[in-house]
Amino acid sequence: MIESEIGAPTFVFASILQPWSRRTHPMTWQHLCAVSKLFEGEPRGFKVGDQRVALYKIDDEIFATEDVCSHAFALLSTGFLEGHVIECPLHGAMFDVRNGRCRAGAYKDIRAFKVEIRDGEIYVKLEGVAAPEAHRHGDVDVNP
Repeated sequence: MIESEIGAPTFVFASILQPWSRRTHPMTWQHLCAVSKLFEGEPRGFKVGDQRVALYKIDDEIFATEDVCSHAFALLSTGFLEGHVIECPLHGAMFDVRNGRCRAGAYKDIRAFKVEIRDGEIYVKLEGVAAPEAHRHGDVDVNP
């Protein structure tokens, strides 16, 4: 609650504060792994703070998206990659890894993230989070 110019209490609603709260978590580049740990056509998933990110290597290009299907919890990194399209292993939803757009099924798009390669290491632009943990088909790599 804050006071207005005339001294009457004014309530600030959460919807007004939401854009402010986003500014407290700036977008930052997060190191995920070395390029040498990513193989052509084999998605790899990472847990970065409370976010899950999938990396894809296609024709020597690296792409990054959310790793969770927009329909229900299923890791896209355990799905089927054909060309630039990842298919959810549970629901059959298909997403373009270049932009996150849903290509098959009546599902919401997923987020696609910017990727940079620096000295053979993969960095993804995410909302400010802690260091990543890697997983591949349920296994956890302590040092990705």
